[in-house]
Amino acid sequence: MDNALQELRHSCAHLLAAAVQELYPHAKRTIGPAIETGFYYDFDFGTEPLSENDLTKIEQKMRSIAKHWTKFERFEVTIDEAKKEFADNQYKLELINEFSGEDKTLTIYQSGNFRDLCRGGHNGNPSKELKHFTLLKVAGAYWRGDEKNTMLTRVYGTAFFSKEDLDHYLWQQEEAKKRDHRKIGRELDLFSFSDLVGSGMPLYSPKGALMRRLLMNYIEELQSAEGYMQVHTPQIAKAELFKTSGHYDKYKEDMFRVISNYSKDEFFLKPMNCPQHTQIYASQPRSYRDLPLRITDFAMLYRDEKPGELSGLARVRSFSQDDCHDFCREDQVDSEIDVALTMTKKVMNTFGFSYRYRLSTRDPQHPEKYLGDPAVWDKLEAWAVKIMQRNNIEYFDGPGEAAFYGPKMDLMATDALGREWQLSTIQIDMVQPERFDLTYTAEDGSSARPVMMHRAILGSAERALMVLIEHYAGNFPIWLSPVQLRIMSVSEKHAEFAKALAHECAGRAVRADLDIANETIGKKIRNSAHEKIPFVVVVGDKEIESGNFQVRVRGQKDGVTVSREQLLAGIRSLDMSRSSELTLS
Repeated sequence: MDNALQELRHSCAHLLAAAVQELYPHAKRTIGPAIETGFYYDFDFGTEPLSENDLTKIEQKMRSIAKHWTKFERFEVTIDEAKKEFADNQYKLELINEFSGEDKTLTIYQSGNFRDLCRGGHNGNPSKELKHFTLLKVAGAYWRGDEKNTMLTRVYGTAFFSKEDLDHYLWQQEEAKKRDHRKIGRELDLFSFSDLVGSGMPLYSPKGALMRRLLMNYIEELQSAEGYMQVHTPQIAKAELFKTSGHYDKYKEDMFRVISNYSKDEFFLKPMNCPQHTQIYASQPRSYRDLPLRITDFAMLYRDEKPGELSGLARVRSFSQDDCHDFCREDQVDSEIDVALTMTKKVMNTFGFSYRYRLSTRDPQHPEKYLGDPAVWDKLEAWAVKIMQRNNIEYFDGPGEAAFYGPKMDLMATDALGREWQLSTIQIDMVQPERFDLTYTAEDGSSARPVMMHRAILGSAERALMVLIEHYAGNFPIWLSPVQLRIMSVSEKHAEFAKALAHECAGRAVRADLDIANETIGKKIRNSAHEKIPFVVVVGDKEIESGNFQVRVRGQKDGVTVSREQLLAGIRSLDMSRSSELTLS
């Protein structure tokens, strides 16, 4: 989001607060930032609830107020002046006390008669440019994001500089609702959740489990061709492992703790594979001739996400990654990254994703978040820039998005709706090898420290499935479709022939299922369309006699007539090529 759009949306957040203040004088304002998709403001409405039915009234008031807002004026105030002005608002007072402890200058911004405690960043011509906005929804949000605090009412909105951009965003949101992976997942019987199992723990039905396996098999096929070797590691490890890696201090609250009944050891379900992979490297002496050592792992991982942050497959507590850790010499890093970038490019092209990279670096305001020598960080961040430039990769900066042990090159994929999702990542890490004292014998006989590269192409299988379900709207390419072909019988007398055809499909590695129920063909065809089956054939007297089939193709009005061999070979060819086409030749 560019600075001008951020300022426009921040100004709209103030406008929202001003409208609420006029309509609901008792409501207490808290905070209202601009966000990637628009803006929001959190309010305490007390015992009088706000519903989405009230948004139209608030939006109308916003438009009325905006006509009179010609500018935003900035006022510097003392702590006492700020406390006096917001004396009846405990939320603002808490912020004021916090800022006073940080010895910051307090500022209030005013437009029209509305004044708010604010750091600034506003539109310079609000009466003319605060026009193309809308309020979207109402949600609950704890004050300061802490579930121990008061539950507030969050009002979301969005704003753009043009009506066309706003209309496109609203279309995108409506289309996203249709493509919601949770909705499609239920309709296609891919996955579910159970309160008895636990929130954020997806249960894959046979079709969903197959899709998940197909994805991972694709990645493993590419990795194996490049000399990556799959390992298998436990889903639990002693606390000492994570204390050494640094995860214990940084992420202990987000890890599931496990206590043994028979020992005093403290264990954790592992939230990532990298600490255990260091121990595979350390299990035997290594020479410069042994490097690079590329190991991959599809083990399940667990993170104790907050219940309010769980969202379908997008944010879960149990997941796996197409995880790789590449232990190499420093002079091998560039070539190893090139291999990873080439694999990633191939996968993105398979799915039809356009993409760019985010260079995720340190937050300069909070150096305490990161482990290791700042000089090493400087080196690695500069190195990452050179890698991007050398590969002619489009990228943008992401300050504060780095891992605590090193910078990241995060791939941002654009889906069919123009939304960006972070999938692949490559990280150069010199911190973990030092903390675990990993070494190898250099060519001159000295002891040297390897570089540890972290790499994932799809990242989490769960998140990747979510993105792909919504990207394709459930209309998966042949190679990802759980059912590639549905065979329907016209009547009971055609059922045996249909069964024989299905059996032949299985022998030819074509995923086919049968619909030989005593239902009309029209109903069977409607069911297959609802289930988004790519190819459908109807078996009747004509098909049995001729050996040719009229194939209904998903999304196409007219069918195509093919022989038995063309049908099976054509589907198999599309499967093997991982093509997105639905053309039988």
